[in-house]
Amino acid sequence: MQTEPTTQETKTIFNATRIVWYIFYVLEVLLAFRFILKLLGANASASFTELIYTLSSVPLTPFRFVFQNDAVGSSIFEWSTLLAMVVYWVLVWGIIKLVLMGRTVDIYKAENALEKQDSI
Repeated sequence: MQTEPTTQETKTIFNATRIVWYIFYVLEVLLAFRFILKLLGANASASFTELIYTLSSVPLTPFRFVFQNDAVGSSIFEWSTLLAMVVYWVLVWGIIKLVLMGRTVDIYKAENALEKQDSI
């Protein structure tokens, strides 16, 4: 008995992964802006800079004091922002893998994959 994924199931999984990646990209861009603004010593009282720092403070909170920041003058190399970017990438990659595990699999492909896993 062979099971094929339905069109609706495929669309649902595709849309779910697109939403997760989109949220991730927005978060990464926000953190990248923060990193660059800190590195270039941007004026923290400027509206744009203040907005970026405010929006990025919540996702950065768990990583804030993991590393000490390096500063030269007004430039700050924020290691915690880079750590957050990497951790969120790994987290999203894992979420996508979990979502993809929910799709229907052809029985023959599953058997072949299990045999390959068994031979390792």
